[in-house]
Amino acid sequence: MKKLLAFAIFTILFSCSDQDTLEVYDKVQKSAQINIKGFSKPDVIQMRLNGIPVVINGKDSYSEKIETQISFVLDKGETNELGIYNLQTGSRLAKYNVNYDNAADYQNLNFFNLPDIFLNAYAVKPQVNLGKVGFEFIFPNLGELSGSSLDGVKGVLKRENGVVLAEFENIGKKDFTTVKIYNFFSSTAPVFLEIYKPGTNEPYTGTNIIKVTLKQDIGANMIVLQEKLENGAVVVKGDIDVADYL
Repeated sequence: MKKLLAFAIFTILFSCSDQDTLEVYDKVQKSAQINIKGFSKPDVIQMRLNGIPVVINGKDSYSEKIETQISFVLDKGETNELGIYNLQTGSRLAKYNVNYDNAADYQNLNFFNLPDIFLNAYAVKPQVNLGKVGFEFIFPNLGELSGSSLDGVKGVLKRENGVVLAEFENIGKKDFTTVKIYNFFSSTAPVFLEIYKPGTNEPYTGTNIIKVTLKQDIGANMIVLQEKLENGAVVVKGDIDVADYL
């Protein structure tokens, strides 16, 4: 009887110990997949997942058009870091922390790397017929200096005489707008983009009309709007044309 009792106690203890082991070592996991579309010019870049270079078509560094798919396993409670680095300087251009709970947010990752600017967006040069001008816009640092809480702005593209060439209802932070096309009229006359709160004719920040002077090139123009400081005041510039790199 004593032997049976001792065996029963041993069995209970062993079972508890085994259960504790299962709780510690049986991790909750799920598969993750990141579809990447990027572009870098002229810099050569490298992507690293948890410090290990991502190989694309047998190469661990790449430039210009970059497309791949990364698949891996996510453990609940752990974070996987995907970093993008400039291979020449070693500087990190971007970092994405992917975990069990936010993996769906990173199913599609787009980026565009140019001198002095990194966009979390993908760009495709639009088709513009001969004799036409096309404009697209993106505003990645909207609110960074102005303090605006808006996610997008309205843009009205005008000639010097005030004639409206095109209207953009929502110029956002993450994606280029749909292209708007008009007839080319001058290689020297600038055009102006006035920026307002969506659905209004109120400046998106401050009280004065915010006007960006733009050079129009025949064909496609893909302008990156940027808030900058000039003499202590916030202004908006449109000096970077992504179409020049495509």
